[in-house]
Parts: sequence; C-alpha cells; structure tokens
Amino acid sequence: MLKRPIDLILFWGFLSLMLAVAGPVRAGAASSSREVCPRPAPGAVVPEPEDLRSENGALQVDLHVRNQRETDGSWRFCYVLGNGSQAPTLRLHPGDLLVLRLRNELNIEPGAPVAHAHASAADPCASGAMELRATNLHFHGLTIPALCHQDEVLKTSIGPGDPPFEYRFRIPAEEPPGLYWYHPHIHGFSTPQVLGGASGALVIEGIEQANREVAGLPERVLVIRDQNLLNPDAPPSSSEPVVPKMLIDRDGDAANNGTGFGKPAKDLSINYVPVPYPDYPPASISIRPNERQLWRVLNASAITYLNLAVLYNRKPQPLSIVALDGVPLNANGNAANQIETRDHIGVPPGGRVEFILEGPALGESGLFVTRTVDTGQGGENDPNRALALIVPAENASEPRSILADPPARAVATSRAAASARTWLGDVQPVRVRKLFFSERLRDANNPNSATDFFLTVDGEEPRAFDPAATQPNIVVKHGDVEDWIIENRSSELHAFHIHQLHFILVGFNDMSVNEPFLRDTVNVPYYNGRALQYPSVRLRMDFRDPNAVGTLVYHCHLLEHEDGGMMGTVRVDK
Repeated sequence: MLKRPIDLILFWGFLSLMLAVAGPVRAGAASSSREVCPRPAPGAVVPEPEDLRSENGALQVDLHVRNQRETDGSWRFCYVLGNGSQAPTLRLHPGDLLVLRLRNELNIEPGAPVAHAHASAADPCASGAMELRATNLHFHGLTIPALCHQDEVLKTSIGPGDPPFEYRFRIPAEEPPGLYWYHPHIHGFSTPQVLGGASGALVIEGIEQANREVAGLPERVLVIRDQNLLNPDAPPSSSEPVVPKMLIDRDGDAANNGTGFGKPAKDLSINYVPVPYPDYPPASISIRPNERQLWRVLNASAITYLNLAVLYNRKPQPLSIVALDGVPLNANGNAANQIETRDHIGVPPGGRVEFILEGPALGESGLFVTRTVDTGQGGENDPNRALALIVPAENASEPRSILADPPARAVATSRAAASARTWLGDVQPVRVRKLFFSERLRDANNPNSATDFFLTVDGEEPRAFDPAATQPNIVVKHGDVEDWIIENRSSELHAFHIHQLHFILVGFNDMSVNEPFLRDTVNVPYYNGRALQYPSVRLRMDFRDPNAVGTLVYHCHLLEHEDGGMMGTVRVDK
C-alpha cells in the first residue's frame, strides 16, 4: 500500500474546495439512449451493477462486447447483457461452474495487427491475432488454468462476426472468497479497451464465513475506472493552487508535477459516473446514518493509481480492511477475525480492497476521495480529487446485496479449510530470482520519442515482449515456492502482476517485511536517479496450486506499459 506523505495544507485546501463545489445531487440518466455504451452524467447517483448469481452450482451468462467512437477519436467499450445493462457483477461460490458466452460485436475497421499470428486464424484458440477489433477475457485473480476457454490470453483471440465464444470453467473449491474482475487482455490493445470501459467485477461468495466481522452487512461493489479527459483543454479550477507549467510525459499524458494538483493524466469514474477535470463534481452515494457496510472497491483503471480515503467533516475515517486482491486477511490461518485499520489505502491498477465503513451521522458531510500518488518524474499526474459524496439519509435505500449471517461453527470450518495448505510465509523458497523494470527511448536524442518498456530477467538484455516467442522467459517446477526480487530501474512507478496465483510481500528495498497478506498486484517504487541502488520489492511466489501449471504471464498492470512490451512468461512444469 502506498504510504507517501503529501502536503497536508494543500490536501485540506483541496477538500474544502470539493465540499464547496459539490452542489446539488443529480439523479443520473445516460446522456443519450441512442448511445451504444451509454454513461451516466457527472454528479449522478452511483448506480449498482446488475448482480448475476449462480443457481444450483452454475452461472450461465450471454455477454456482448460493443463499442462506439468518441468525438475526440477515442473508443468507448462495454460489456452488455441482453436486457441492455452493462458490466454485470458475476457472483459465484467455490466449486460453481461458470459458462460465459462472449459475442464480439465490435464495430471497428480492420487495422494492422501486432506481428503475431498462429497457425489457424479460423480457430479463436489458436488465432493469436491481436488487433483493436479482436477481444478475449482475463479473469483477474482467479486460480483457474491458463487454457483456452478458461484463462488463456496469448493465443485466444475472438474476432467480430465469430460465433459466441464459450468460456467454461469451475471455480476451484479452495478459491478464497472476495473480489475479482474480468477484462480484455488483447496484447498491444488492452489499453484502449479497458480505458474505454470494458471491465466488470466478479465476486466469490463466502467472505462472511471467513471473517465474522462482515456477517449480515450490506455490501457495495464500486468499480473505479479511468478514461480520457472529458475537458482536456479546460484551465484548472480558479480555486486550485497555481502549479508549475503542465508537462506531457512520453505516453502523451499529463506528467507528474509533484504538487497533488494540476491536470490529471486521465479522468476517473465510479460505476461509470464520470468525475471530470477540472472541477471534479462528485458522484453521490446515499447511506443510512452510522450504518456499517462492506465496500468492495476495484481499481479497473488502465493507468491510474488510487490512494483512497473517506472524510467526514474533513476528518479521515478508519477503514477496516478485511481483504486484499480477493483474499481475506486471515487466509494465513489466523483464527481471529482479522482486520487492518487504515485512514487511506493505496490501490494500484488491477488491485482490489474490501473494507468495512461506518456511514456518517445525520448532518455530517462525507466525501470519498483519492489522494495524490507520487508516480515519479517519468510518471503520470494523479492529483487529489473527489470521487463521491457520502450522504446520510434515514430513508436511504439499502444496497441490493446483503451478506449472510452464518453460524459461528460455519465460520470456524471455513477458516480451517483456508489454512489446510501451509501458509506461504512459513515456506522457505527453493531459489531466488531477480527481474527488473526498465524503459528506453526509441530515439535517444528526442525526449518526446516513443518509449519501449521492458520487464527483464536479471543478466539478460532488455527486450520487448514477443507474443510469438516459443520459449518462456522463466521455467519453474510445480510445487515450488520461489522468491522474486523485482527492481525498478525506471523513473516512474510500476505495478507488478502475475496471472493464476497470489504472492506475499516479504521485502522492500532490502528490508524484511512482515506482511501476512496475499496479493496479485503490487507497486514497485520508482528510481529517483540519486539512490545508490534501485528500489525493489521481494515477493514469495506460490507455484503449489495445481491450476498454476502451464504458461502464465506476468507484466506491469499499467496497460500502456504492458502493451508496449513490459511483460514476460513463466512456464510451470509438472
């Protein structure tokens, strides 16, 4: 979790501004019913995604992926059900069968694909054709096999006009209960599709059986996405402090200026309600006074880091964290109903956090915000900004989903099952590997040149990821536990992610860390050009799960970087 200091005076000034400009709450209708992927208006009430729940051990879904062109030339993407609702939350239990039929209805003219195609372009499982009008799905965080029709992303490519493509897999019986998500993973084109809104939440039920503290609570699923600026040419708000001249980074976005203010690289939205620059009119969430709820928050951004906080009358509130990246905090076998309390929570792109929040008292003003994130000299600008007003009201509608209240025996049994495998932190690694993030201008004499991005095994020459490569970057043996040291040799923050498994953070800049939480995405600090060594994290990687066999991918979850070559593969052999 990011814990970088910020200028408190500037931050409180920002909050005063947000509370002043909040204005009246508007119920949100889409801007046009004729739009293919309609969105609510700024300032709207935060809608709840439709819940699709498994019945009798199975969930069958017919999902359409569609798009429309924006006036600035960018694309909007959406997953749509037959009734027109977008981005449903898929809810399953461990052991359930998911059958998801995805139809590609993208309306995009053929373009030049990435130089990567396999033997049979007619077979979506072997096509490998990576272009903007192709798509596939990655089920982020789930420990399901990297096989076609399950969670394979290097060869699977569904073209427009193809018959519906069936994803069919069973949720592992030991899958931790928590928040996961689904999104496209077309190499080279994941950024425009995710930035355009192609993402949705997936919940594995049963967290109330892992931690009694959440039993019986109403729950909200909040998907925070980024998008191109709605008002790119607008000057900053007149009440915002003067900042240095805006600079553009090598990705063409607003560069980090280190102040917590200025134009952001991207706008944010919360359940598709946009919160646009420069005034950031917040969305609205109504809650009964002092009610405790479980908030399940997904950072589905393509490039934006979050640093979440909740403030009542400008005072930071305690957020009681019960799960990270889909895994309850007591997955380490702790018999207690483990909770970690923070007043702000860093969530990288792709990360998830689940926390208990107590609503404000009647008459209090509440605000859900993201605080500034220092992404480094080469990074994008992620300033302080509001996300949503939290409005206490006696007649507030309850969220549609309320967690069960299981008997204490069921909770104890669930914890015992979760701890059946030796806790990862108690296993000694069989080997240690080092990898590093780095970047290189294609034209060293032009600071605005395009950039190549690399994620390299130490001792090898940096090379951009080649999807057509036949040999993996790393080979490991199923059943092993390894430590991977991930260095950052670039001047911007990166987020390391690996498919099919979770890991724990055991070291930070050569210092041991006692963090008994599983993750699937973690930040790696940037290099400031002055330190005597590169920043790094040390991760304990778990290759013991039988579903973590085959060829898995790891990459930076800033999708511009992944698309630009910052990715690799690890083959897990039996």
